[in-house]
Amino acid sequence: MKINKKLLFLVPVAAIAAFSYSYKVQADKDEAIDQILMQSLNNVHYSPLTLNDEFSEKVYKLYMQRLDYNKKFLLQSDVDELKKLNHSIDEDITTGRFSFFDKSYSIITKRVDEAQAYYKDILSQPFDFSKDEDIQLDEEKLSFAKNSAELKEAWRKSLKYQVLARMVEMSDNQDKAKEKSDTVQLKSKETLEADARKKVLKSNDDYFKRIREFDRNDRLAVYFNSITGIYDPHTEFFPPKDKANFDISMSGQLEGIGAQLQEKDGYIKVSSIVPGSASWKQGQLKPGDLILKVAQGANEPVDLTDMRMDDVLPLIRGKKGTEVRLTVRKPDGSTTVIPLIRDIVVIEESYAQSVILKGKKNIGYIKLPSFYADFNGNGGRSCSKDIKKELEKLKAENVDGVILDLRYNGGGSLPDVVDMAGLFIDKGPIVQVKQKTGAPQVLEDKDPSTVYDGPLVVMVNSNSASASEIMAAAIQDYKRGVIVGTSPASFGKGTVQRFYNLDDYLPAQYNTIKPLGEVKITTQKFYRINGGATQLKGVIPDIVLPDPYYLLDQGEKEQDYPMAWDEIAPAKYNTWKPTYSVDKLKSNSESRVKSSAGFGILNDAAKRLKKQKDNTIVSLNFDKYVAEQKKNKEEAKKMDELDKEILAMDIMTLKADETAATADSVTVAKKKDFYKALKKDIYLNETVSIINEMK
Repeated sequence: MKINKKLLFLVPVAAIAAFSYSYKVQADKDEAIDQILMQSLNNVHYSPLTLNDEFSEKVYKLYMQRLDYNKKFLLQSDVDELKKLNHSIDEDITTGRFSFFDKSYSIITKRVDEAQAYYKDILSQPFDFSKDEDIQLDEEKLSFAKNSAELKEAWRKSLKYQVLARMVEMSDNQDKAKEKSDTVQLKSKETLEADARKKVLKSNDDYFKRIREFDRNDRLAVYFNSITGIYDPHTEFFPPKDKANFDISMSGQLEGIGAQLQEKDGYIKVSSIVPGSASWKQGQLKPGDLILKVAQGANEPVDLTDMRMDDVLPLIRGKKGTEVRLTVRKPDGSTTVIPLIRDIVVIEESYAQSVILKGKKNIGYIKLPSFYADFNGNGGRSCSKDIKKELEKLKAENVDGVILDLRYNGGGSLPDVVDMAGLFIDKGPIVQVKQKTGAPQVLEDKDPSTVYDGPLVVMVNSNSASASEIMAAAIQDYKRGVIVGTSPASFGKGTVQRFYNLDDYLPAQYNTIKPLGEVKITTQKFYRINGGATQLKGVIPDIVLPDPYYLLDQGEKEQDYPMAWDEIAPAKYNTWKPTYSVDKLKSNSESRVKSSAGFGILNDAAKRLKKQKDNTIVSLNFDKYVAEQKKNKEEAKKMDELDKEILAMDIMTLKADETAATADSVTVAKKKDFYKALKKDIYLNETVSIINEMK
């Protein structure tokens, strides 16, 4: 059966059944969204849920988590009051009422008004940083305040921490300036403290201005997304404005940093990096990072906490060549400032690139940033065709093995996965796709030819998702190659979503309440040819190499209410007959890693970051805080030792690419940067050692 090209970009082509409506002619927009949204979920979602008390409890839990995620506003008595209604949400939904939501909106509005008076009063007086006290920075470990006095004390500690962090940052900056010039006048601690309080006051003025602009419709969107969120983390409601911002961020074509962003619990989270973008080339910003602040060059940073996406995007976007500095919280809880020079996406750099690693053996290396395709049928490039060309060029140079690098590859075109996997096998099934009803569809490679049949290694990490996982899983199930990972598993996203415009299901007589928005619903699930889902578990590498984050929990399993792993009947396929022992390769790799100074540094860093993530209490004593920060920086500096060339091989341009590689100075410079990055890649170095042992 020929692959259906309408499955491009992992988007299904299902249709929603016609909906019926029970609301009156006077029904307002909220009721319309409520009814159409729920009927969409029930009719289309892969795993529809039953509206009952259990459903209500889950929505209540997720909504309360998002209503006051850092526990800065609500009292425990408010939570207790709302909990009385935690079994009524299903009834609200079925009757078109909003009793629970309206109650919560009334309470949070009142508490925000009260909290606004706290910060101005607290910041009117200097803080005493000689006292021994500390603050818990992990919101999940905090409890709601029992009364107003306890809540105000929580605000005091939070504001004191903000001032302390500013003080230390300002002190560090003036020390650096003093090193460059003897004329710099150092400010006293008292002056720094006063200046820091002014900055924190301004930051909180802006913060409360944003909170005040967060109206009922914004809160209602949070409520609707708490309903969709219990189905799975990728099913979401988008009000019209949010959908427009989603479309812009997904295009990856604007001048800016090239990161796709999402709002999560009051923070701006990096969901993926656009290949060829400024962020991709700079390398420090990663999926999963939280962007806390944005500064235009050396200007004062703007706090993004609780800022709406439509206000965030103009701060991050900008003209090519301008600098933006992002204050980012990493998955381990540490914060760092990442400077980026805005640029347009360099499309060529998002395509497959290959080189020859010349050493003990000649190894072909192919980097594939995404599973791109000609989605619009305009004669554009596809990754499967490009990979075929690269393999043919590598074969012409008699390489002894091929490494396919899918690290940080977030996925893309499903048909190209099938075609690409088929380049390495004779023919057979590649992936199974299942909807909520009916038998799974088996997508097969029908071409009996094999473009490359030599030793193969596929590299993945925790950010290899969706199409990348299908590719790695197929290679693993066929025993066609070895999967090497820098994390215990790939991301674990084995589901497909489709957008539905709610306006399309609204009777004509209600046109005056348009637009309603759109909903993104999970409609399909992927299964390996061995029958197991890629969902949740991802692909477990045959050989795992330690990286700084490998001890931290990452991926789909860390999302709220992820869909479960399950399995179906395996497809019929014949495995490859490898001439090597995976167990032997793994044992030898572990021995090399154990004796490697570089991997020793990475292993120590991983343990330090795990400890740092678990230890979320920070001292508010100036001297102790500075000592903690100094210790963290000194330990982090050890990673600088890895910033040197370690690849024990020469990097050679393919003969077929030599003319293009010397065509102009820009191309030469890009190739030089690409080669430099490969030379410093400790994981690639070990992967070369692995493939050298494969026969």
